[in-house]
Amino acid sequence: MSNFDDLCSVLENLDPRVYGDLMVKKTQDILAAFGTMSEDREDCIALYCDFLLCAVAADGMLTEEEFLLAKPVLDRMLDADTCFEDAQSYFHEYGLDQPEGYKDTMDGIVDMLGTVSPVLKDDIILVCMLVCAVDGKISDDEKAWIRQLIE
Repeated sequence: MSNFDDLCSVLENLDPRVYGDLMVKKTQDILAAFGTMSEDREDCIALYCDFLLCAVAADGMLTEEEFLLAKPVLDRMLDADTCFEDAQSYFHEYGLDQPEGYKDTMDGIVDMLGTVSPVLKDDIILVCMLVCAVDGKISDDEKAWIRQLIE
């Protein structure tokens, strides 16, 4: 087993409290780093939300656990209190069930950010891995995308 697979396994089996603490810490780190690059807080938050949604969509499916994690993002984007069924409709309506172009775009952005700050790139990748692991399993499609982000 590779170090990558070992890390995936660790993240898939994180204690919920540790998971939450790590997610909050890395989110704060990422938003702080974005803040040093742009004064437009809304743009920084939107970019972070794009990474979250892309990680949720990485395997083309929306699980209930992923929905619960992404719900605040969806509520903000849709300006509504989104239920799981509405989120699934949104997911399909906006092509998140076929996310190849979205994943390629976010990969390019993480590579660009990595030239400015390798630590920021690592933090974004870790958050994406956490999002993919929220349902207890990082799928093969999700792993392929994460590997693409790492390269």
